[in-house]
Amino acid sequence: MHAMIQFPDLSPEIFSISLGSFEFALRWYALAYITGIVIAWRLAVAALRRPALWPAHQPPMKPEQVEDLLTWIILGVILGGRLGFVLFYQPAYYLAHPVEILKIWQGGMAFHGGLIGVVLATLIYAARHNIPKLQIADLVAHTVAPGLLLGRLANFINAELWGRPTDRPWGVAFPGQAAQDCGQALGALCARHPSQLYEALMEGLILGALLLYLAWCRNAFHTPGRLLGVFLAGYGLARFIVEFFRQPDAQFVSPGNPLGLAWHMDGFGLTQGQALSLPMIAIGLYFLLRARHTTRSAA
Repeated sequence: MHAMIQFPDLSPEIFSISLGSFEFALRWYALAYITGIVIAWRLAVAALRRPALWPAHQPPMKPEQVEDLLTWIILGVILGGRLGFVLFYQPAYYLAHPVEILKIWQGGMAFHGGLIGVVLATLIYAARHNIPKLQIADLVAHTVAPGLLLGRLANFINAELWGRPTDRPWGVAFPGQAAQDCGQALGALCARHPSQLYEALMEGLILGALLLYLAWCRNAFHTPGRLLGVFLAGYGLARFIVEFFRQPDAQFVSPGNPLGLAWHMDGFGLTQGQALSLPMIAIGLYFLLRARHTTRSAA
């Protein structure tokens, strides 16, 4: 048997309290969400307090408005993420069981749906307060990566969204359903790609560092749409690559489609994650080319 890394003894819960019929548990995933939102809030406020970062030294909104914007964004994440999962991944099931859509505590959120929810919430907020849409989009885009980093680390702790089987020495022997699936497929416990950590590295650490560098060191806010384009294209590309290593969603896997391709024909196929990431890459490249044209025109 090839070398593999045993999954560490990690609990999804940080602590739990039980008092009679009352039970409360703080989970790493919830803490990741909370911490990511707080970091995004502080980054946005810090950027708005630096007029020199913005065109004509004029920030698009007041730092005090960020808290109101966050309320809209949180609603966008929850509603968009849930509806995205329903529509993109299990529409037939939820059409037959519509009440299940409301049970978000049972899991089932889609990043691409959450992104659409955030975009719509931000656009509505910008329109209501007469804020330049591309500038507020850049502000939001440059704050997202820390939350993605923490969320993917929480996915690893939860031993969920694991990768495909691998014989690489850094493969991880995940417990639970991951181990059972490996046993069925290979007749023995197998290692899997720690795809959550791949995503944390690419979507969180690398993309986040690039966005912060461009925003704070390269005057990217001076060209509206540039940071938005980098985020969309960067996340889309990272997710597209990771999908080659990530275990496909179970609803797309079948004996005739072991790779879990949601879109395939003539020997070519895409997972659902890849299919949803391609529009992100295209839209991101559009905003980057638009920003480049704007910079040349102003030169």
